[in-house]
Amino acid sequence: QLQVVESGGGLVQSGGSLRLSCAASGFTLHYYAIGWFRQAPGKGREGVSCISASDGSTHYADSVKGRFTISRDNAKNTVYLQMNSLKPEDTAVYYCAADLDCSGYLPQGTEFDYWGQGTQVTVSS
Repeated sequence: QLQVVESGGGLVQSGGSLRLSCAASGFTLHYYAIGWFRQAPGKGREGVSCISASDGSTHYADSVKGRFTISRDNAKNTVYLQMNSLKPEDTAVYYCAADLDCSGYLPQGTEFDYWGQGTQVTVSS
């Protein structure tokens, strides 16, 4: 069964940091582009970041550029999202998902597959 599991969320104060993990089972992550997405209460899903399969290039939404870093550990079959300088508006459930490339991660990754259950990130002011 192909699936991903997100972890690493939690409650943090504004300005703090968290590192999210996206672990895959049933498939090899580095053959796919992996995107991170989030959905805040009452809002639609939005793309946050993506790492491509072909060359490992990284992409970020303007709202997180300079604060978030996406990376991949092929040996652990895991993709990470390091989130620094967190703001209350980053509060959301964060999801990862896979696609052939990163071209569709914005605005909301409609073509992405293998969605996990998500991990809650709450940033207090």
